Amino acid sequence: MFFGLFKKKVKVVTVKRKKGKKAAGVKVIKKKGTAAPQIVGRITHYFAHVKAGVILVSRGKIVPGDTLWFKGHTTDFKQKVKSIQIDNSPIKEAKPGQEIGLLVKARVRHNDTVYKL
Repeated sequence: MFFGLFKKKVKVVTVKRKKGKKAAGVKVIKKKGTAAPQIVGRITHYFAHVKAGVILVSRGKIVPGDTLWFKGHTTDFKQKVKSIQIDNSPIKEAKPGQEIGLLVKARVRHNDTVYKL
């Protein structure tokens, strides 16, 4: 489904050698970008009055400071995690199997996929 979206960009740079050398130039390949995003969970609920989403964490872990990408049929935005809560108490790390709440900058919908960048 997303196979073509996450290819790494490659930049070719030509390095010139000093005078007196036989070779005219050498091509160096530099890779740009990071690894492909990994799925960490799905949205199970959205509270519109407080603009908070509930994520069921399925893989990996989420900590404050991580950048999450919310992707769905009509949802597509990235956001940095400021705080995570379970039952109105802040936690430092969310593990698989937990349902966490966090403030989001835009509306999220049930079954939107959450990726960690």
